Amino acid sequence: MKILFVCTGNTCRSPMAEALLKSKLPDVEVKSAGIFAAKNQRASQNAIVALENKGIILNHQSQPVEEKLLNWADVVLTMTTGHKQSLMMQFPEFQDKYFTLKEFVSEADKKVWDELKSLYADYELKRSQFVQQNKQKMSSSQLEEELKRHLQPDIEKINQLESSLINYDISDPFGGDLSTYQKTLEELEDYISLLIKKI
Repeated sequence: MKILFVCTGNTCRSPMAEALLKSKLPDVEVKSAGIFAAKNQRASQNAIVALENKGIILNHQSQPVEEKLLNWADVVLTMTTGHKQSLMMQFPEFQDKYFTLKEFVSEADKKVWDELKSLYADYELKRSQFVQQNKQKMSSSQLEEELKRHLQPDIEKINQLESSLINYDISDPFGGDLSTYQKTLEELEDYISLLIKKI
């Protein structure tokens, strides 16, 4: 399996994830890139030191996400939901490959997501039916008000479920001190261990 890790600048989180996975699974094909990365930047000094403290040498040159890389990868693991959304907008043809790292290794939210999908579909159906039935009888502002009232229970249910979802973001250490980078590294280690079990 070819894995591409993606973060913002490809100098902190994604190179750390790449180095961790390589150190634990030397045979795996893994690369990293950044959505707003410049070419050939070194990894951030604190990322290098945090990894060195674990006996991992990070020799890294940053690179931007490009179509060629996305073609190469079997799966693209982003550090945040925002990164995943950016990729979906910039390179929609590879959507099936995009996951946040946490989402890819976590089974916990599968049920919630399935429930949400059916709630969203239900909501859309109820909404269009209500509009069809009432658009002749009410002014548009009246219709908006009634629609809100009519769909309130559904909206509350959706909001409740959405708030129970896991936060899928790996914290960004950029600009932080060494201990901030170490915390991010520990967080990454937990999820890389789960990733190894999965692959």
